[in-house]
Amino acid sequence: MFFKQIYEEGLAHASYMVGCQKTGECLVIDAKRDIDTYLEIARQEKLRITHLAETHIHADFLCGSRELAAKTGASMYLSDEGGPEWQYEFDHIGVKDGDSFMVGNIKVEVMHTPGHTPEHVSFLVTDTPAVKDVPVMIFTGDFVFVGDIGRPDLLEKAAGITGTMEKGARQMWESLKRFAALPDHIQVHPAHGAGSACGKALGAVPSSTVGYEKIVNWALQHTNEEAFVQDLLSGQPEPPVYFAMMKKLNKVVRDLVVDVPQVPQLTMEQVDTALADRRHVVDTRNKVSFAGGHLPGSVNIQNNKSFSTWAGWVLNYEEPFVLIAAPEHVEVLTRKLMRIGLDNIQGYYPNVSDWQEHGHDLQVLQQVELDELQNIYQSEGVTVLDVRGYTEHTNGHIPGAMNIHVGYLLGHLGELPTSGTLVVACQGGDRSSIASSLLQREGFTNIKNFPQGYAGWAAAGSPIETASPEVTA
Repeated sequence: MFFKQIYEEGLAHASYMVGCQKTGECLVIDAKRDIDTYLEIARQEKLRITHLAETHIHADFLCGSRELAAKTGASMYLSDEGGPEWQYEFDHIGVKDGDSFMVGNIKVEVMHTPGHTPEHVSFLVTDTPAVKDVPVMIFTGDFVFVGDIGRPDLLEKAAGITGTMEKGARQMWESLKRFAALPDHIQVHPAHGAGSACGKALGAVPSSTVGYEKIVNWALQHTNEEAFVQDLLSGQPEPPVYFAMMKKLNKVVRDLVVDVPQVPQLTMEQVDTALADRRHVVDTRNKVSFAGGHLPGSVNIQNNKSFSTWAGWVLNYEEPFVLIAAPEHVEVLTRKLMRIGLDNIQGYYPNVSDWQEHGHDLQVLQQVELDELQNIYQSEGVTVLDVRGYTEHTNGHIPGAMNIHVGYLLGHLGELPTSGTLVVACQGGDRSSIASSLLQREGFTNIKNFPQGYAGWAAAGSPIETASPEVTA
């Protein structure tokens, strides 16, 4: 049996290829949208991609099963569980609890595991020539992670489907009973690792076993359903706003992108027009370079592991946008964007220095260093804005800081002072750079970014608070 995990760090997303080397058939589970990775692996391993499967209608990335089906002719095996509201709206082979299908000599059994979503299924895999009828792997999607389980609140918080959180938590309780009844030796291969917003405590280890999870997974230590529900629904991170769009696009008929798009380089005049039209110009340089000088009105989303997530928070799916990026980074950025369906890249421009050479002034983002902030944070006219998540803020923050998550900032501009000094802080300076650039774009001129963030503040032994009534969003 051939097995390979394909891990995409930006979304902490794991997809899988399982193949029968005797027949040359191969299954891809929860594929990412830039599908050339799978095609190349299949070519190298002399396999044909014949089967495709998804554990559920994903919220955090745009699944590439349909692109792979269009390219290879493979059949898609997708859940028909969860009721009429949770059905895929395009042609597929529907599967339900207890169903099975063969990929050559590999048997794949379907196990309905609702909780994260109503239609969620897991796939038990048996290598029949080697172990006959004994499953050796389970692909759990967003049901069971290493050390954690899928959150049941996304449908309500991100997609606005009221009344689903508690119901999902209780479904998860029942699904975990079935998981715990599986043999301890079965390998557990989830769809996400540490850093994903699909849970609150995902482990960094790429895979696990049923037996290991029974020992270490917090959710499997609970013996009381009510306590479990309360624990599961508390402390979950803010779901990115683009999750609702992913839920839609992964369910309905949509345009397919089977190749990575080629992004054109724009002229300075085209960039000028984009800025004048209030289109988003995303500066992907590091935060230090951005602070030193950037195009007025541009937004700093650094080209790092979190780029996809923050692009999904900031950008509008209906509007074209421009990238400021070095040419050698454009393909990587394009892949990151297409993985969450942001296909409206108008083009890119390679630098900001040309702007100056054409007689324009670059905008700077003022910084406040640790020693200065220690002296002024309680001064009249100084407001500290903590743009981390609610749980992070309540666990510890700069005394007196107000809290608005960076993703919700534009909806709370009226609550921010336009005079005095507004110090923007996060954990280590990345999110505060995004937030500061968004505020500059909205016309705030009293911004100072705190690049050391709360981590630097706390490490220096500065005073901290652990709760505050000032939490806004």
